Amino acid sequence: MATVIPGPLRLSDIREDYLLLTRRRRMYSGIILLVFAALFISGFRVAEMRNAGSFAEGFSRVLDFPRELVVEAWSKAGNLPDHAAQAFPALIETLNIAMVSTLLGCILGTFLALGGTRGLARWPRLVPVARRVSDLCRAVPEIVIALVLIFVMGGGPVPAMIAIAIHTAGAQGKLFSEVNENVDLKPLEGLASVGANWWQRTWLGVFPQVMPNYLSYSLLRLEINIRASAILGFVGAGGIGYELRNAMTFGQGKFDQAAAIFLLLFATIVLVDQISSVLRNGLTQGKGAR
Repeated sequence: MATVIPGPLRLSDIREDYLLLTRRRRMYSGIILLVFAALFISGFRVAEMRNAGSFAEGFSRVLDFPRELVVEAWSKAGNLPDHAAQAFPALIETLNIAMVSTLLGCILGTFLALGGTRGLARWPRLVPVARRVSDLCRAVPEIVIALVLIFVMGGGPVPAMIAIAIHTAGAQGKLFSEVNENVDLKPLEGLASVGANWWQRTWLGVFPQVMPNYLSYSLLRLEINIRASAILGFVGAGGIGYELRNAMTFGQGKFDQAAAIFLLLFATIVLVDQISSVLRNGLTQGKGAR
């Protein structure tokens, strides 16, 4: 049977193929956009029907609370430094929760990543198990885990720390695993050729390659966990979120205290974000942010 050798492609054929591909992508994008719009509208209607009030009626009052908070905080501006000083120990507790949970979560995430990366795992048959455990830890929100732990252990920073650490382990396990997949295997082959065991190959061949990205992702996760630990305070997990909930619960008369906590938390998050950005840029690019 004679082999048919295709001739050189003409410019018109290339142009037709490109236009066909472009139309196909536009069609798929339009379908996805329509599906998203339909889901958004249907979800909004369901929420509107199940809501205690009407969105249209409540929308006109959406700025009432911020207005009252700003007016009262402005009229009692002299009290803001004292309120910020009183809330500072709770802020330190929030930062401790975030840092400890980030450290524990990143350590657990490292083990999940090493166990869930094909070609690097000590036991290849357990790769799917490690990945599913990572998915499970990542799928359950921190607030759900914290509520369960608070019911079992009572209120305080420990349930918040455990909840955030579990979610962090799942998230970092996924990110670290993707970093591991880009590892150069030649150093590992060289170590194996001289008789190095799995742990020695990992410590000397994998960690030097992935550590800058590991630290960068860990710093990014620390920023997220500070916000998460503040939010968990609203459900009784301690920290500055608990103080903010108490101030907002009392309503008028305590809005200056709530404003001071808002400002203190905002300044802390901005400061941590800036420091973390400088460190991440130094790790990934070899120089600090300018």
